[in-house]
Amino acid sequence: MPLPDDDHTGSRIREQRRLRRLTQRQLADRIPYSLSLLNQVECGARPATPGFVAAVAQAFGVDTSKLTGPLAVASLPTDRLVALVAPIREAVDCYDLGPNPDLTEVRTSTELVAEADHLCRQVRATHLSAAAKALPSLIVELTHSVWTAPSTPLWRALASTYRTAHDVALKLDHPDLARVALDRMGWAAARASDPCIEAVQRYKRAILWRCATSLPLITSGHTLLSGETSREALAVAGQLHLGAATVAAKNEDRTAVETHIAAARQLADRVGGEAGEVHWLSFGQVNVELHELGASITLRSFDEALGQARALTLPDSMLTSRRARYLVDRALVEMEAGSPKTSLRYLAQARKVAPEQTRHLPGTRTTIRGLVHLSRRAPDSLGGMARWIGL
Repeated sequence: MPLPDDDHTGSRIREQRRLRRLTQRQLADRIPYSLSLLNQVECGARPATPGFVAAVAQAFGVDTSKLTGPLAVASLPTDRLVALVAPIREAVDCYDLGPNPDLTEVRTSTELVAEADHLCRQVRATHLSAAAKALPSLIVELTHSVWTAPSTPLWRALASTYRTAHDVALKLDHPDLARVALDRMGWAAARASDPCIEAVQRYKRAILWRCATSLPLITSGHTLLSGETSREALAVAGQLHLGAATVAAKNEDRTAVETHIAAARQLADRVGGEAGEVHWLSFGQVNVELHELGASITLRSFDEALGQARALTLPDSMLTSRRARYLVDRALVEMEAGSPKTSLRYLAQARKVAPEQTRHLPGTRTTIRGLVHLSRRAPDSLGGMARWIGL
């Protein structure tokens, strides 16, 4: 992979220099330090002193933290995103407070259930801001309703809405809120007495945490579905296998990846077609292939991943969120294959298809950093993409 093995101030200086399309000589001419020292700092042979960093930062017109701070600083959410997420956090936190005495008007159960489904559609269409704005009031109304007139449809809708809150928080780079929302989803799903929704929650937890409890979560999800033969249950069981493949890839267990992908493929045959309507999982053969591609990338089997990516044909009905994820994955493997122009083209497509989601996908940042390091001088289009994600 073209990224440096270590992440140090010198590598960030090189990154920012290339984004500005400067040679080392041109940067050295702008700072009171030699070209030789600049070269040694960029390759990590010499440390960057505070004075050196200050001089380079002044030459670039940036704060020194851009060069010395952790890269995660660049991906912190903007004030606008914080403003979107804060009301969701507050609404999620009121789950156990009973009826809301301040509510003067609450939509009917039918309207609330329909709105919960609509917000799921919004997220899958990557209309994240719109979904984020609508979520707090829906969570508040559903919470009030399940405490005043509980019913299975309302508990299901509340569980679904917490799942949407998890998805939005995760896509907008707030994993802490995503975890809380998943806990709330489990709380509501248990009261809905719906094994499929509970199993979906276990799947989400497993792929979010990817720790020692991930595989037991997958196993418990399958246990919940034991004896269930409906199309819904088969699709959720298949998705659990895909989650297990994702976890196995993270653990570098290639055999387990192959086992779970094979099991998911068999279930996809039984489901027949893409089960897009089943809890918005889009389970089917194409989704199995997308997860197989993702596992190959995680395992750093980039030649294999490139072949899988190029062989994939997404149907027109594919959810926008899944299409954007594929485009970013395709950009990553094309970059790894040494095809920077092709990689950048796929990134541009992903940005056009789903700008909010693409901006926050880890693969986007990885690919752009890789392209910067592959290029002696970043082209304008790459520089624009880097600025867009805050690099």
